[in-house]
Amino acid sequence: MSDLSDSRECPVLTILVDQQPQLEFDRTRGLSDHQLAGLERMDAQMDAGIQAGDRWLEQPDRLQRAQFVAVQLVAALQQGDDALAAASCAYLATRLPDLQQVKAVRVDGGFSLELVFDEPYVPETVVEFTTRPVS
Repeated sequence: MSDLSDSRECPVLTILVDQQPQLEFDRTRGLSDHQLAGLERMDAQMDAGIQAGDRWLEQPDRLQRAQFVAVQLVAALQQGDDALAAASCAYLATRLPDLQQVKAVRVDGGFSLELVFDEPYVPETVVEFTTRPVS
């Protein structure tokens, strides 16, 4: 987990699963009042506590909420629940303006998760090398 201290806002949050981008949220585009109300409802539900692995957190902090929502987001992507994935991505992007990437890697029937605050996503560039004829 990367440091939360980098306070620079990143305009794009990228969600990656197995190093492949799955979803992006452009923070320069606003959310509707209906969408913002939905995010407020998510916070209100988490105010009652969240299940984090085998622990119940009665008063989750900002990072614990983000981890919980990121897990929900990746599960929604795996299940094809686009609405939950979009809402979860919007939550993370608005509540953590310095979050730049969510990286999930499938491991043993589950996945490991990393929230990246200090490195924007940069698409890989494939460079093809051709061999020169030997003279």
